[in-house]
Amino acid sequence: MKKPPVILALSGALALGGALLLPPQSNGQAAAEADAEAMRLCDEIIAQQVVINENQGRMDESLAAIGENVRLARIYAGRGGGKTK
Repeated sequence: MKKPPVILALSGALALGGALLLPPQSNGQAAAEADAEAMRLCDEIIAQQVVINENQGRMDESLAAIGENVRLARIYAGRGGGKTK
């Protein structure tokens, strides 16, 4: 007669464990809020990427200008008889 309480206890523990492991039902509002938050974050990342690309373009222009100035300086130094490298 000791078997039924053990089986009952095991089935109760199994039911409780299943209830804890399964996610609760949602009305969809939480998913909509999470999607809205994800879209907001994506928009923010896209805006940051645009700013990064603009900054990279400015840095490339500055680097090209510096390279041109170094080239001109070497030409002028070579004309004056100085070392060019």
